[in-house]
Amino acid sequence: MLLTSHLDHRLEKKFKELYETHLERSRAIDWSYHEFLPWDQGQDFKRVPYEPGQGNLTESLRIAVETALLTEVNLPWFTSYLNETFRGSFSVMHDFIHTWTAEEDQHSSLLETYLLLTRNGDPRSIHDLRKQTVEHGWVGHFTTPLETLAYTTLQELATMVFYNNVARVAREEDPILSTLLRRLSKDEVLHYAFYRDAVKAHLEVDENYVYHLAGVMINFTMPGAVMPDYDGRMNVIAKEAYGPIEYFDQVYEVLMDYWGIESLRPSAPEAEEARQRIIVHYGRLKRVCTRLRAAKQKNR
Repeated sequence: MLLTSHLDHRLEKKFKELYETHLERSRAIDWSYHEFLPWDQGQDFKRVPYEPGQGNLTESLRIAVETALLTEVNLPWFTSYLNETFRGSFSVMHDFIHTWTAEEDQHSSLLETYLLLTRNGDPRSIHDLRKQTVEHGWVGHFTTPLETLAYTTLQELATMVFYNNVARVAREEDPILSTLLRRLSKDEVLHYAFYRDAVKAHLEVDENYVYHLAGVMINFTMPGAVMPDYDGRMNVIAKEAYGPIEYFDQVYEVLMDYWGIESLRPSAPEAEEARQRIIVHYGRLKRVCTRLRAAKQKNR
């Protein structure tokens, strides 16, 4: 019975293959954030002071972009969390963390520079919010390697879906914003694929590893929850781009299917009990989303 939470030593070669695949794909789409910004819209804030109404985005879309920025600025804390979690694990896992950090590093720069160039928000307010978020820090609730692989899978997929959905909303208001958000989502796709397949590999060598997925899949929250007024922000964003329905349809259900949770047959009683808890939670989410969909349809 394998209920250990460490990475399975039989999978080190597989992890190296996943990392090489990631490097190959990321090299094919390598980019620099300066390519995606509307530099011609920039003005000196000393010469032309900021005033409300100068930006071009609706308030809900501006909040969505600012929320994405405040999530991305906590990269130092995310990297610390991953380094600590995978200490003593496969060396290739640390190689991936370093690559992941380098690729994620552009995201906050791109989002913040976009907001400043287009004057979609008070620069002092953006600075204060950024500082508060980073000062608050972030500590992951899942401290074992396998749990963390599962957590980062959900987090990367949710971020990718968020960017793509906000990009869809932004298409009419600002095609430049839509393009840059889709560019960010491409990075998240590759990161998600690595983590997703690392979890899948564990389930393929021993289905009892589902034991370590239950806590994550039932108690998942986005790392951005540490930012000021996170709940209020997400209530606004849920109306047009990303909320419980999108999380269920585009994140949770996708992983239930990809990891084959319902078809797993673990031999350990504790693992089977964990699998059943995931399935019960899945049913709860599905019922909630059915009600939310009906209410949304009624209010149209």
